Amino acid sequence: MTINASAIIAASGIGNRMRLGSGQSKQLLEIGEYPVIVHTLKAFQNASSIQAIYIATRAENIENLQDMAKTYGLDKIRAIIKGGKERQDSIRNCVRLMEKELSICGAGPDIIMVHDGARPFIRSSEIDDISRLTMEFGACVPATKPKDTIKYIANDPGFFGETPDRSSLLQVQTPQSFHAGLLIQAHEQAELEQWYGTDDASLIERFFPEQRIRIYETGYHNIKITTPEDIEIAEAIYRRLKGTDGKSDEK
Repeated sequence: MTINASAIIAASGIGNRMRLGSGQSKQLLEIGEYPVIVHTLKAFQNASSIQAIYIATRAENIENLQDMAKTYGLDKIRAIIKGGKERQDSIRNCVRLMEKELSICGAGPDIIMVHDGARPFIRSSEIDDISRLTMEFGACVPATKPKDTIKYIANDPGFFGETPDRSSLLQVQTPQSFHAGLLIQAHEQAELEQWYGTDDASLIERFFPEQRIRIYETGYHNIKITTPEDIEIAEAIYRRLKGTDGKSDEK
């Protein structure tokens, strides 16, 4: 079955927790041989289900990313546009562009995936697996089991509350994947109500509660680069993935 999926890459984050200097972007930090964002984009470039890639980024990074697209042969990139104030606004900007293209050409993707640009180690095979599950179930989100015990914060500040059962919890990742019409409608409704969710899945849960979201359990390699310590961890993951077959897997 041929799947027509489009990917939105959210790469507008300032990265305050990375403690970078003014104007620097964590997506452009290097891991191994490539900038973080290039690792990410190559995975989607090499996924057979992905037909088009849209990137939402900071205005000052657009030209740089355009140059990278040429340098690394990332020809599935359809557009690189300015992101919004919040992550959800950035995704909405890309969705609007897709809607505009749909009105012009009359054809659009079956699936829209949303991925964090700072998650460089998603594998092309995982992207294709998530695509297939999305076609079957309408929505699919990757996740991992938490390694640590999680506790609620008590009403009395500074003290722990109850401890939820860890076996019933999952740490959610990206790419989060949905039937295209479903995600478009969810973003339209969120904009209408000026409601912001924690991720795209939360929009589906709010506006389409009848839609079940299929779990795709991944390994712990699909980290998000968030703090300076993550760079060292990412370097180790990169070396491990590269060593599996003598080269960087699917890169």
